[in-house]
Amino acid sequence: MATAAIIGAGTTFEVSTDGGSTYVRLAEINSITPPSDNLDIIDATNMDSPNRTREYITGFNDPGECSLEMNFIPGSAGDQKIIQVRDGRVAVYCRLTYPNAVVWTFLGILTSYVPSIAPDGKMSATVTFKVTGSYTVS
Repeated sequence: MATAAIIGAGTTFEVSTDGGSTYVRLAEINSITPPSDNLDIIDATNMDSPNRTREYITGFNDPGECSLEMNFIPGSAGDQKIIQVRDGRVAVYCRLTYPNAVVWTFLGILTSYVPSIAPDGKMSATVTFKVTGSYTVS
């Protein structure tokens, strides 16, 4: 059977500050770490646990963070949008579109925007959103 693997080129990340009506694409992204699912495990061990063995139940799902590494272009549309999101201090809609047209949409709270500048290298920035609530896949 042939593989169905695809490369990440063409993946896009967009942000909306108007409830998802319009999105601004963040350009020149070098890498994306999508939201991750981390399920809380709760110790439910009690005096009647069989064979004195710990028992666990599942708790809440934590969708984690979504982070981007991108070229830092001061004053660009993406830079301006990130600053607007930072200054707004509220959750915004984020949309991650993969090359095969699968879309993940989530609410995210901007937790960091860290430009990095070196005299002999390209300027870059790391942008991190904390995902709040579940993400949807379409």
